Amino acid sequence: MCTSNVTKTDNPERRNRKSSRIFCGMASNILKHLYLIFRTYLDMFIDIVFAFIFEGKRQAIPDLESRHAILAQSAVSLAAKIRNKELTSQELVTACIERIKAVNPVLNAVVDERFEDALKEAKEIDKKIAEGLPKEYFEKKPFLGVPFTSKESQAVAGMLHPLGLKSRAHVRANEDAECVRLMRESGAIPVAVTTVPEVNQWQETRSMVHGQTNNPYHTGRTTGGSSGGEAALAAALATPIALCSDIGGSTRMPAFYCGLYGFKATPGYTSIKGTCLRSGLDPTMASIGFVSKHPVDQVPLTKIVAPTLDLDKHVDVKNVKYLYVETAQDLRVSPISKELRQAMTRVIKKLTEQAPNTECVPKEYSHAGLAYMFALWQHAMTKETLDFPAVLANNQGRPNAYVELVKKCLGLSQYTLAAVLKLFNDEVIPPINKEWAENLTKEFADDLTSALGPNGVLLFPSAPAAAPYHYALFTRPFNFAYWAIINALHMPAVQVPLGLNSEGLPIGIQVVAAPHNDALALAVAAHIGTTCGGYVPPCRIIE
Repeated sequence: MCTSNVTKTDNPERRNRKSSRIFCGMASNILKHLYLIFRTYLDMFIDIVFAFIFEGKRQAIPDLESRHAILAQSAVSLAAKIRNKELTSQELVTACIERIKAVNPVLNAVVDERFEDALKEAKEIDKKIAEGLPKEYFEKKPFLGVPFTSKESQAVAGMLHPLGLKSRAHVRANEDAECVRLMRESGAIPVAVTTVPEVNQWQETRSMVHGQTNNPYHTGRTTGGSSGGEAALAAALATPIALCSDIGGSTRMPAFYCGLYGFKATPGYTSIKGTCLRSGLDPTMASIGFVSKHPVDQVPLTKIVAPTLDLDKHVDVKNVKYLYVETAQDLRVSPISKELRQAMTRVIKKLTEQAPNTECVPKEYSHAGLAYMFALWQHAMTKETLDFPAVLANNQGRPNAYVELVKKCLGLSQYTLAAVLKLFNDEVIPPINKEWAENLTKEFADDLTSALGPNGVLLFPSAPAAAPYHYALFTRPFNFAYWAIINALHMPAVQVPLGLNSEGLPIGIQVVAAPHNDALALAVAAHIGTTCGGYVPPCRIIE
C-alpha cells in the first residue's frame, strides 16, 4: 500500500521534472542558435569594415622568374639534385637569397640574414661533392646544401634573437637551438631568421620591433602566428625548408592561412631547447615542425628533428577509418564559414567514393569537450614552464597588466596590444577550474583515442574562416581553438591545404591521429592534399 502511494505521488513530479528538462533543453538550443546567427552576421559586418580599410592596400608579390623556378620543387628533390650533381648548392642558395630579396619588401618576413656566410658554406659543400663523397656521408646529411630559414624565436648562433621584444631588439644568439643544430647536422644551410609575435603568443605575426608580416595571397590579411614569417616565405617560394614550432597552432595556423602543409608531432619527440629561451628539459605540449609546399617533405624533415619518432611504418591509405567533425560547439569561437563547410564536405564525399567497405566510410564524431576547446587549452598552458610575463620583460621583472594598458592607450608601451591582453589573461582573469579541466581533457583524449584506434584519423576544421584581415582577430580572439585543442589532447595533427577559395585565399582542414600514430596522420594528409587540392602558389611561376 505504501509503495503504491509513493509511486502515484512520484509520477507527476517525475513528469514535471522531465518536462522542465525538455523545456530547458529546447530553450537552450533556441538561444544557442540565435547567438550563432547573431555571431555570423557580426563576423560579416566586421569583415566589411576591415575590407574597407585593407582591400585598397592589397599588393601582389613578384612572379617567380624562370631562373628561380627551381625553388618550386620539394626540398627532397633539391637535395637529390645537389647529391647527383644536377644542381650546385651555390646555385640554389643564390636563388633563395635573390627570391627573399624580391618578396621581402612586400611581406616583411625577415628579421636577420646571413647571406654571405651561407654562400661560403654552399661553395665549400660544392667543393666536397665535386671531389667525391661516400654514400654514407649523404645518408648522414640528407639535406646537404639545401638552404633553410627558421623563426627567430629559435636561436641561430650569431643571428638576432629578439623574440619580437623591443628589450631584446639587438640581442644575438650565442648558440643554436637544438632543432637548428640538427638541421645544420643534416647538411642544411641557414640563410635567414623570420618574424614572430612577442614570445610567440598571438594569432598574428606583428611586433613592436619588426612590424607586421603580410600574407602573400593578400597583403591586407594576416599570415597567422607565431610562425608567420616562415609561412610567408615558404608560400612565396622563397625558402625550401621552413623551421617552425607549435604550442597552440603556431605551425598549423600559418600553414592554413598561407596554403601550406604544417605538421605538429606527438609531444615529447622534438626538443624545444633554445626556443623562446627554454632549456628543453621541461615537459611541454609544444613540438618543433615544418611548413611546406610539398607533403613529400614532411616525413624526411621531421625525422631530422624527431629521430626517435616512428615515421617509416607502412600506411595503406585505402583502409583507413575516418571520423570527422564539421563544427565544434565552443561558443567563444566563430561559426564555421560556408566555404570551409563545403571544403570538408568535398573531402568526405571523395573519401566515401574511395572507401573499399563501410568501415572506411567517414562517420561523424562528437564529444562534450568540443564545447570547451579554448578553456581546455588555456588550462593546459598553465602546466607550461614558460613564464610569459617574465619573458616579456626579458626576465627583468614582471610588467603589470593595468599599467601596460594605460601606457598602451597613451602610446607609451613597448608591447603590442596582443601582448598586453595576454598579460591580462595570465595575471588578472581567474584560472580555469583545474579538476574540471583535467578530467574533461582526459575523458576527451581517451574517448577520441579509443574511437580512432590504430588505423583511424579525425578530419577536423582548421579555423572558422580563411585568412582574416590584419587586426580583425582582436574581435575573434578565440578562433585559434581548433588548432589549440589538439595540443591540449597531445595528439599529432597535419594541416592540409585544399586549394583556394573564390577570393583567392587558401583553405584546408586538419588530419588528427591518436598519439604516436604520426605516420598515419602524415600519410593521410598527403593523400587528401594530393587528391583534393594541395598547395597553389600565390603568383605565377615562369618556366
